[in-house]
Amino acid sequence: MSSARKSTNPALQAKIKQMSLKLQPLLRVTTGTSHPAFPSTLLNFWLLTSDELDELASFYHQHTPSHWSSHYPCPVVWGKNLTLEEKRRKIGRFIGLRGCETPVKSEEEIREEMKQQQRKEEEDIWRRKLRWYN
Repeated sequence: MSSARKSTNPALQAKIKQMSLKLQPLLRVTTGTSHPAFPSTLLNFWLLTSDELDELASFYHQHTPSHWSSHYPCPVVWGKNLTLEEKRRKIGRFIGLRGCETPVKSEEEIREEMKQQQRKEEEDIWRRKLRWYN
């Protein structure tokens, strides 16, 4: 992409800056080493595969609970049959990324919440209007 095009898109520049944020590796409590696949940037975090996320959870004693599991700042419960999004959210929370605490909602759930909010706002508008006529 040309530099002129990048400089005219502030949203793209902000996203590139965000994705290039460096992550400090978490150290394993038993050895003091970090996992070789630990993401070095936020972009690398978002590119982790399901298998890599499983490996990270296992390396940091989160995949199979042990007495070491709770020695980390934000331990997580690793279940079977987790989706890629659930694994990413759990590892993100585990390594201290903001925004990974909230469960992922489906598009349908988000649409339904928006419809309910819109209905509530419309009802509130009608209540305020009707007060003037009563």
